[in-house]
Amino acid sequence: MKRCIADVELLPPLKKGGWGGFPGADPLQTAFAVAAWLFLLSAALMPPALAAAQPAAPVEQQPAVKRSYATEEMLLAATRAGKRLVVVGDHGVVLLSDDDGMSFRQARAVPTRATLTSVSFVDARNGWAVGHWGVILHTSDGGETWVLQRSDTSVDRPLFSVHFTDAGHGLAVGLWSLVLATRDGGKTWSEVTVPAPPEGGRADRNLMAIFANSKGTIFVAAERGTVLRSDDQGATWTYLNTGYKGSFWTGCALKDDTLIVAGLRGTIYRSTDDGRTWQAVASGTKSSITHIAEVGDRVVAVGLDGVQLQSTDRGASFTGSQREDNLSLTAFAVSGGRIQAYSKHGIVAGAAGSGTN
Repeated sequence: MKRCIADVELLPPLKKGGWGGFPGADPLQTAFAVAAWLFLLSAALMPPALAAAQPAAPVEQQPAVKRSYATEEMLLAATRAGKRLVVVGDHGVVLLSDDDGMSFRQARAVPTRATLTSVSFVDARNGWAVGHWGVILHTSDGGETWVLQRSDTSVDRPLFSVHFTDAGHGLAVGLWSLVLATRDGGKTWSEVTVPAPPEGGRADRNLMAIFANSKGTIFVAAERGTVLRSDDQGATWTYLNTGYKGSFWTGCALKDDTLIVAGLRGTIYRSTDDGRTWQAVASGTKSSITHIAEVGDRVVAVGLDGVQLQSTDRGASFTGSQREDNLSLTAFAVSGGRIQAYSKHGIVAGAAGSGTN
């Protein structure tokens, strides 16, 4: 399965007037922005005929199928396994590239058809992927073959993000403040109790994206303007008050430990003091941001409606552009000095700007 990726130019300045809300988006796609975007995104974008054809047996017990159009499946996350690119998405699809994204092939064995939402590698061989039905997969051969470490068919409580600090210690987070931790490389997973929020009520926020700073402090971008923080590898958590009331879908820590979170309706918040205080940053768009990360000396973000943003001042300000086709972008990775984006329709040719490894 080959797909050539064109070199990508730097983003042009944002056009006057911004981009508005969700042009061309269907109602279900707009609806998923209200709650956990990955959970509802996969359901919203599934064609009705395909949804009706889903088998009755639990999807996490059925192996992924090799498909000629796998590169056009909805893809939700990407990372590096050494020099290899690993991309995951709908129907248990795992794509591998050993030529910087110029061509992809499916993994040889994936034991689930559940939608995979996040992937994390600690070296060239050992990685984990998570998704719907609480699925957690592990590979020890760079993504070629995967084994099922965990699933829960009693309720579809999807996991949205996974992060490993080494081959033993890892975290996965998901719907309704679900936090799972392992200290043995995923052989066993235990649920971590998240405390009730300071304002009262239950700990029921959807936890969307895990990221860590250079000191090993772990953060989670979440709903209701929440960022969670752990200083003990996820054993205990505290709430950081950003001042925002909407949902964060993504976040990152820069090399200098500046924290940036982003999400609903183009919202971006930034902290330069380990999350004690936060400042809103103008993004120039009302389209929701799905992935943000540091790329070389820039901060790059992508989002719904084909939105592409970049910052050259550590996230203090952003400029951007929008794809003419309004294709909703879900994630990106740096490949061969280019930024390759992924979307609800698979791999995107011509994406979010030039980059460096």
